[in-house]
Amino acid sequence: MKILNKRQMGEIIRFGIVGVLATLIQYLVYLIGYNFIGTNIAFTLGYIISLFFNFILSNYFTFKTSPNKEKGVKFLLAHGFNYGLQMILLNFFNFIGIYKAFSPFLVYSISIPVNFLLVRKALLNKDK
Repeated sequence: MKILNKRQMGEIIRFGIVGVLATLIQYLVYLIGYNFIGTNIAFTLGYIISLFFNFILSNYFTFKTSPNKEKGVKFLLAHGFNYGLQMILLNFFNFIGIYKAFSPFLVYSISIPVNFLLVRKALLNKDK
């Protein structure tokens, strides 16, 4: 069994910090905007702003890399995959009868580690 090294543990902790902040940004934009521009537009705007914030901080803070177009595309693909995975898992857990207020926690327990690995792969060079 491989034990995580100090750098990897730091990445995981920083990934969590960035994820919490990005989620708060998305939610705050949604709260501020849904009465003025509608729920779907406010949610989407919050997602886009949070995704930009997440990309910048994931590069500079979480993985200590520099952003570029290639990493941006890979990051978007990773988050697109993660969004799809979350929707599939959520609907699956609801279909099999998991309490709807609890099923997101099961979704996150699977999708967050997967997203960490995908984003890490998208942003780090192959030599790391």
